[in-house]
Amino acid sequence: MKKFTQKNADLGDAVEMGLLAGEYDKICEILNRVPNYTELCIFSVMWSEHCSYKNSIAWLKKLPKKGAKILVEAGEENAGLVDIGDGQACVFKIESHNHPSALEPYQGAATGVGGINRDIFTMGARPIAQLNSLRFGDINLPHTKWLMKGVVKGIGDYGNSFGIPIVGGETYFDKSYNTNPLVNAFSAGVVNTENVISAVASGKDNPVFIVGSSTGKDGINGAAFASKDLTEDSADDIPSVQVGDPFQEKLLLEATMELSMSDAIIGMQDMGAAGIICSTSEMSASGNCGMEINLDKIPTRQKNMKPFEILLSESQERMLVVVKKGNEKKVQKIFEKWDLNCEKIGKVTDSKNLLFYYQKEIVAKVPAESLVLGGGAPVYHRDYKEPAYYKEFKKFDINNVSIPFDIVDIAHQVISLPNICSKKWVYEQYDSMVGTVNMTTNNPSDAAVINLKGTNKSLAFSVDCNSRYVKADPQVGCEIAVAEAARNIVCSGAKPTAVTNCLNFGNPYDPEVYWQFVGSIQGMTNACKKFKTPVTGGNVSFYNQTSKSDSVEPCFPTPTIGMLGVMQNKKHFTTLDFKNEKDLIFLLGPSKDDISSSEYLVNILNIENSSVPYFDLEVEYKLHEVMNVLIKSDCLESAHDVSEGGLFTSLVESLMPRGLGCEIYTDQLFRQDAYLFGESQSRILVSVNSKNEKEFKKTLKKFKFPFYKLGYVSDNKVLIDDIDFGNINLLKEKYNTALEKKIN
Repeated sequence: MKKFTQKNADLGDAVEMGLLAGEYDKICEILNRVPNYTELCIFSVMWSEHCSYKNSIAWLKKLPKKGAKILVEAGEENAGLVDIGDGQACVFKIESHNHPSALEPYQGAATGVGGINRDIFTMGARPIAQLNSLRFGDINLPHTKWLMKGVVKGIGDYGNSFGIPIVGGETYFDKSYNTNPLVNAFSAGVVNTENVISAVASGKDNPVFIVGSSTGKDGINGAAFASKDLTEDSADDIPSVQVGDPFQEKLLLEATMELSMSDAIIGMQDMGAAGIICSTSEMSASGNCGMEINLDKIPTRQKNMKPFEILLSESQERMLVVVKKGNEKKVQKIFEKWDLNCEKIGKVTDSKNLLFYYQKEIVAKVPAESLVLGGGAPVYHRDYKEPAYYKEFKKFDINNVSIPFDIVDIAHQVISLPNICSKKWVYEQYDSMVGTVNMTTNNPSDAAVINLKGTNKSLAFSVDCNSRYVKADPQVGCEIAVAEAARNIVCSGAKPTAVTNCLNFGNPYDPEVYWQFVGSIQGMTNACKKFKTPVTGGNVSFYNQTSKSDSVEPCFPTPTIGMLGVMQNKKHFTTLDFKNEKDLIFLLGPSKDDISSSEYLVNILNIENSSVPYFDLEVEYKLHEVMNVLIKSDCLESAHDVSEGGLFTSLVESLMPRGLGCEIYTDQLFRQDAYLFGESQSRILVSVNSKNEKEFKKTLKKFKFPFYKLGYVSDNKVLIDDIDFGNINLLKEKYNTALEKKIN
């Protein structure tokens, strides 16, 4: 075998790998010498934005992270860990796979699902629910349809084969995502607290194993690829997109669950972004130790892989495991049973350095701590400035907009808009019933609700963000994203408990983009403190934009919020569907003459520039308090928040499940279009049996909270102010088929 040789790396190599000149100098200072090519590759991925958060960590530290139920702080483990009582914890997280999905939508989305699930079960938790937040461009474009079909099929094929239900999510369309879609995957699992596995290495001479699939050239430099702009030449980076195998992941899950019940291991970590180098450095830094790794021992799919290729590969379905010395055979037996690789590749040391050997030569020697968040990785404070559009948006005046003549036709158009209509075409490709834990399969609710078998409890999950609101006002828009996630949890009968986030923005070196990022962090901080929902971790995804020959187009700022809620008693589970004719319909919360940033304003009237809808954090918080009391007093038949599409859309969504109608009388103090289609916040539509009306009103008067009696549930016709909006079956057909007609 020809002996492997490598050259020293210079500044030109560093720049080519995406490092700054000052970062190259810092690497030389850390090593006290010039790095060789493999070492520079290591730093390039570990100091990429995707791994180091170098342009975001200073602001992320300002988010509220402490809470009575939080068992580990953000960043300490692969995912958030929240105490849900009875010796159990919920492990949950959301992450992006945007750039891979933009180039290879099927594998990009599939491996996003695989990666987020590994983050859950590497901690010893069995995944119980998956959700996703998807953003695509103009639905009329062939490229958007191609991206969407590939992403949805990738999520469905991987998730369905893996056997964990996909229970909820959101899908939005806007031209700002034409080239760069957003694919944010959420997963949650449950673990007994005594079986939690940490991502840590310790104990000199304890053996280090790689388990799972073999290592190939797929995904090399994936972390660095996700930390730069998409361009017209990005298709050349296809090797940066990983390839997934859900059946292999299922085997790895079962082997991990068995391993978690043993006392054979010190720690374990999934190999996601940056692969082996990320797992070895982060586990070593967490344990204040080092490792010696023999790259020749790593099972590979291709011959003659170079050291940097092995280290940086993001091949899927792999874990790094630190085993207690003497337990090697026990661990190997478990993985042999599940027909998976389990190879000893090195050992833990007390040197705090990572030494990588190849053909008996040291090919890289780097301090573990220098590579990781909070260690030697750089931290930047970027400039930011308010963009000119912000003041222009605030000039919007509803009085300059004429009220449409044919309100019925407008209503039919609104419920047929891609962002409003049913996403049936999407979710019917997902298995939502596997595992028989999904309580919302046939009982629609604002949040996904998961049964914790053997207990009286259930968990509720939601993912939310209206990115148009965030662009209009990043701080208020992000407050609304947190508030809507919490509102959905509350409407289902659960209590908001904790948050994970996926922060999708453009280039952080653009001061106007960074202003959006900073404002969103401030808004999230305000809202999470108010709702007592600490942030358990998440993901930052910058560079979501497309560079063209003459311009750069950032996507809408999209800080996606994933929220966990706990329902202590399943009898409080509340659905959104109206139940019976003659039940009374009420609207909780203040109504406003407001059409700002609404789907109606933007996509029916074609007015794109407006301010954020009305929102008051104090009013929202009080609304949640009122709802908690109403649900626990068994006053309500249903509850559904008013969000995109306004009151009319919420009415239709509550009427459709049982084929009912309604007779409604609106408040004539407001414009008809604002009342029906406006998206002012902090409103919930509820139905009440007449026998509970007295108790219902008593509670609201006690809280001094605004509410309006709208009317009652009827047979099947939708009447508003004596105007016939059509039979509910007609409206349901429009709502359910609009997206499929657009796609096909």
